[in-house]
Amino acid sequence: MTPLNRREALKLGGAGVAVAALAPAASHAAPPTPYFQHGVASGDPLPQAVVLWTRVTPTPESLPGSGVGPAVEVGWQVAEDAAFTTVVAEGAFATGPERDHTVKVDVQGLRPGTAYHYRFSFQGEPSPAGRTRTAPAENADVESLAFAVVSCSNWEAGYFGSYRLLAARDDLFGVIHLGDYIYEYATRAFGTGDGGAVREHFPAREIITLADYRQRHAQYKTDPDLRALHARHPWMIVWDDHEIANDTWSDGAQNHDPATEGSFAARKAASRQAYAEWMPVRFGDGGVIYRTLRFGQLAELTMLDLRSHRSKQTTGLAVDDPERTLTGEAQMEWLKSTLSGSRTRWRLVGNSVMIGPLVLGSLPAEVLGPLAELLGLPSGGYSLNPDQWDGYTADRRELLGHLNGEGIANTVFLTGDIHTSWAIEVPLKAGSYPVSPAVATEFVVPSVTSNNIDDILQVAPRTASLAAEAAIATTNRHVRWSELDSHGYGVLTVRREQTRMDWYFLSDRTSPTATSRKAVSFTTESGSQKLKRAWG
Repeated sequence: MTPLNRREALKLGGAGVAVAALAPAASHAAPPTPYFQHGVASGDPLPQAVVLWTRVTPTPESLPGSGVGPAVEVGWQVAEDAAFTTVVAEGAFATGPERDHTVKVDVQGLRPGTAYHYRFSFQGEPSPAGRTRTAPAENADVESLAFAVVSCSNWEAGYFGSYRLLAARDDLFGVIHLGDYIYEYATRAFGTGDGGAVREHFPAREIITLADYRQRHAQYKTDPDLRALHARHPWMIVWDDHEIANDTWSDGAQNHDPATEGSFAARKAASRQAYAEWMPVRFGDGGVIYRTLRFGQLAELTMLDLRSHRSKQTTGLAVDDPERTLTGEAQMEWLKSTLSGSRTRWRLVGNSVMIGPLVLGSLPAEVLGPLAELLGLPSGGYSLNPDQWDGYTADRRELLGHLNGEGIANTVFLTGDIHTSWAIEVPLKAGSYPVSPAVATEFVVPSVTSNNIDDILQVAPRTASLAAEAAIATTNRHVRWSELDSHGYGVLTVRREQTRMDWYFLSDRTSPTATSRKAVSFTTESGSQKLKRAWG
């Protein structure tokens, strides 16, 4: 590692202040340095540790996915102040083409509940500075924490205004990203409602190989708003399907043709390797990504992997098959044990696909009681979207039955995937709700950019969607609110006696200077499993 002199340290200190105070204003600036073109990031904060990330471009030919370039060492520092006068940890990380010149350091020995500044260096050149923080100590009596909640950011469908606006906030602990961080499609294959693209994917083809996935991750991290949000707050992330291919299951995907695209196992391995290289996330033994993060006595966040172990999507009676699974047996047992063993006030579940049941136009089959069997109806009702928990009713019954049977309160599912906004009281049995109790609540956040109903139909917002929202309200008494048109983000505030989700909607996903407005807020009180509209 080349030591930084005082002049360089002051230079980095200034960069740290700029990231902390002015990141959104710099959203259209050129990449910060030739060596650090993809910014910096942090993630998975623990009381005494946090993951730091960057990528170095040591030579002009060392491009993402190229597989060429020298092996190098990149320096890193963590400090208590933006000027880096009080450095608390530092070191060097060896990287090269075998890991696409990415750098990922799991820094240990930090103080709980503390904000830090960090930076990298190569050949005396500083990276942009980032700001991160550690989680509170496990026994800390935390009064409140706020998290950004986002998902589904398709590069071609618009600009990442949600990221820019969240980077401007100073009231957030961190960012919970629920998946579809990148999209795998070829250019113009899944863009705006008319099939166009606000900006085009690179590479232009559908990504399949390790080099492809590396290049697509690299492209996303050239977005100035994404870089700003990564530099401003630690992220807690998990993948959904588009990090590999649409509607992924354990051994295949809707958007994968073995005859023309080769082995799905090879594609899956390539996508996972690129994700591990390019994202500030920890993996467990065997590449397991489901994990738990704790925030004092206030909350525990459980991030689920609902793609790696699931059975292939199906419809009809097969959705009830107990041999089919969404979570996989090991993850289900771990999840139930984690929820039962939690000693925090709130249990937050990062859940990439909606768990609340959904029917339209008819009552769920369970209402028919014994006639369901005679009529050959699936006991959980017909599934409108078999990619969600609706397509895996045995797993859902097991999990919700566990919450009910163990008397586990204050479970809040945080969900993305479906590009729309929902507030749901998760029922033990939807057909007899509210006689059957609610065992959890669910907040579904909209997409950052990806298509919703009005985009797909190419109609004005708040036109065709209104009929769908009315039908949802009529036959789903547990759905307290839905909005099927807008793009944006959520902000979850967790307090001892209440959690609150505020939904923010963008003025225009295709504008690089979009604004947002707070649209609605729902709360759930400790011990209630019920939702109350608090604003809007």
